[in-house]
Amino acid sequence: MTTVDILMVEDNPGDVELTREALENSRVVRELFVVDNGDEALEFLRREGRFPDAPRPDLILLDLNLPRMSGHELLEIIKRDAALCAIPVIILSSSASAMDVLASYEAKANCYLTKPGDFGGYVAMLAKMEDFWFGFAKLPPKHATA
Repeated sequence: MTTVDILMVEDNPGDVELTREALENSRVVRELFVVDNGDEALEFLRREGRFPDAPRPDLILLDLNLPRMSGHELLEIIKRDAALCAIPVIILSSSASAMDVLASYEAKANCYLTKPGDFGGYVAMLAKMEDFWFGFAKLPPKHATA
């Protein structure tokens, strides 16, 4: 079975912990890397600053409400960058706003998920996400554009 690396861009420590717990028994996820803002995410993805040895993630979980740079801005930068644009980006947001959903898909998000308000719902959502993205979907090879 192939293992995957996920980059989570999230500034809420509670949501990070929920995600870690939900993925704790995953047979697919090798490592969950976490940064809490868009600037750090770009450094990680470009292997700059504190992240010269960062692996290329197989998938990005991106919150929209981030300090310094919004998730929308980061998504647009990722999808315009030839070296990064093939990495699937899943928006994982507490916002169910139709405007946020539309703006995310217009900026080429691969998926938009609204965070459930309870742990059981969160675990169930991530399990289904994992089944789809790592069980059915084909991810681009890491060396495709890196």
